[in-house]
Amino acid sequence: MAVRLPTGFQAAGIRAGLKRSGRPDLALLYADEPLAWAFAGTTNVVQAPCVTRNRALHQGGGEVRAVVVNSGNANCANGAAGARDNDAYATATAEALGVAPAEVLTASTGIIGRPMPMEKLLAGLPAARIELADTADAFGQAILTTDLVTKLAEASLPGGARVVGVAKGSGMIHPNMATMLAFVATDAAVDQATLREMWPRVVRRSFNQLTVDGDTSTNDMAVVLASGRVACEAAALERALLEVCVSLAKQIARDGEGATKLLTVRVSGARDEDEALKAALAVAGSSLVKTAVHGADPNWGRILAAAGRSGAASDPTRVRVAMQGFELYRGEPLPFEEAAVSQALKAEDVQIEVDLHAGEAVAEAWGCDLSAEYVRINADYTT
Repeated sequence: MAVRLPTGFQAAGIRAGLKRSGRPDLALLYADEPLAWAFAGTTNVVQAPCVTRNRALHQGGGEVRAVVVNSGNANCANGAAGARDNDAYATATAEALGVAPAEVLTASTGIIGRPMPMEKLLAGLPAARIELADTADAFGQAILTTDLVTKLAEASLPGGARVVGVAKGSGMIHPNMATMLAFVATDAAVDQATLREMWPRVVRRSFNQLTVDGDTSTNDMAVVLASGRVACEAAALERALLEVCVSLAKQIARDGEGATKLLTVRVSGARDEDEALKAALAVAGSSLVKTAVHGADPNWGRILAAAGRSGAASDPTRVRVAMQGFELYRGEPLPFEEAAVSQALKAEDVQIEVDLHAGEAVAEAWGCDLSAEYVRINADYTT
């Protein structure tokens, strides 16, 4: 069943011919009135022009009306030509929609260092405008690269407001927001200042707790847009945004390149939430932990070591480690039936728990196992 967009939004996804595969590669999200919005972008110092332009528009404080996304080409590290192409991309989209260029956000994802095929891209924009509809599915398909599945999530608020999120990401995933893109639309009534105050908290507790391979992309961004049609409480909106973004983060982790398992790491007993978040992400991002999970190896020492190097305080004499509900360590090794734990680790969903015994804070991070297929995919990605 198609996912309906919140009131005030339309979206489209078409084939513009940017990808050799022939899959959809040009997506458009449009609103019939100006939107409140907030942005988070990659902290990688090498940034695509779409990130730097969107960040500048965000700092300018103006409203927006549309987001245009291409997949198959990152338009990154292309020098001055890349910036000109990105500006032309925004201007042509604005002309197709009848809005100002400053009201259009751009996003690109794909291979770094390849010139943007502007003729195909610009030719596709009028067709994308014609295909605009009130569902998110075609948009979600058109932003994918090595993804195997579309990532969509939705939530409803008391009073009838809705939140719908669309994301892409499979490899080069370790957002520091700051390849991952996320676009979240809501018809909740919220002023721009409030939205921009809550969005970094949502991103920190969702997308920034996601890791596939430890690589922060040059094009990562997460954008939230609000049409303001339905009254709601700010706290309820933040909860709904977090619900949608956590769902999208888990979907990206499950669809990680070469992944066979979703890995959830829950850290408790931290001094504060920031330390809990850091410890959880360190465990989820450890290549040694990820390979152990892939091989169904209950190697709790790797988990303990990752949590210990995270910077989070802990009491080494009381730290607890468990996998799939089996307690393996509590200040010292515990006896356990290795075959039983190994069998439990063969499941598609793997749970790791770490109690630091340093406080009361709790956090989660999400990742995936690391397989030989990941190496194969990335060994010949451009060839």
